[in-house]
Amino acid sequence: MIWRGGKPVNLNNLGIFVQVAEKMNMTEASKALFISQPAVSKAIQNLEASLQIRLFLRDKHNGLLLTEEGREILVLARQMKAIEASIYQIAGKANRLLSGKLKIGSFPAASAILLPQAIAAFRSEYPLVKIELIEGTSSQIKEWVENRTIELGIVTTPFEPYESETLSRDHMVAIVPDDHPLADEAVIDLKERRAEIIFCKGGHEIAVSAILREQGIELQESLTVQTAETLVRMVRSRLGIGLISSFTLSSVTHELAVKEIRPAIARKIGVIAHSFGELAPAAKQFLRFLTPAGNQTPGDPADEAASP
Repeated sequence: MIWRGGKPVNLNNLGIFVQVAEKMNMTEASKALFISQPAVSKAIQNLEASLQIRLFLRDKHNGLLLTEEGREILVLARQMKAIEASIYQIAGKANRLLSGKLKIGSFPAASAILLPQAIAAFRSEYPLVKIELIEGTSSQIKEWVENRTIELGIVTTPFEPYESETLSRDHMVAIVPDDHPLADEAVIDLKERRAEIIFCKGGHEIAVSAILREQGIELQESLTVQTAETLVRMVRSRLGIGLISSFTLSSVTHELAVKEIRPAIARKIGVIAHSFGELAPAAKQFLRFLTPAGNQTPGDPADEAASP
């Protein structure tokens, strides 16, 4: 227990609070915790009484809603859980029995290309550690790192304000059918063809749009999609010229002509965390498998072409 103004705060209740806040449903939280719903409700009531604040608002239309104080305490409670997990992981590591759970955030292409080998190598050495992979856009992953939902996130540049390590370099390319009039062109000019562009956003549109604006180009894409698979189908159907990350494109099978673009758009893919030095033992060990020296995607442009 911890004490607040002479009143004890039960750490177990804090753990129940985290589960309820993540499920936003008492019944679902009780199932995840393997305890009764009344016990979950009582734990939240006791915690609110100990802290003398409301953690949740009960809305008959929207269900549970976190109060402002509840959101702030959730971040701290997650940190406390991470510290507790670190204590047991350090002890487990000393006994060669590292265990616990590791939460990683990644965008789908990185999940398919960068993570399988790292996870396989990590699990062969630390079979007792459970890994939970959460996929989303780079913006979502940064938010999950910020609020401590995950320990490690794989995102594209910019990496700030987090500590980061580059895993790979990436650049945007255009794709067209192999019998398209532009299939024999060495480079496709985005400014000339901007009205024909089908943009595969994939969660990276903010960074790409910023680079294009620096070049004085505002894309007038007539169609936008979220996945490489969808983009390939659209280009096959001759609906336009596909604009996609080379890294993301490498995660799908296709028979399309791949072309460099003007202006060149390059960026980095990396792993981020609040602080690598403060990671739990399991996350530190996973980072060792994730960041081998010289890890780079085949076909990357020269370093000097990469944008900051």
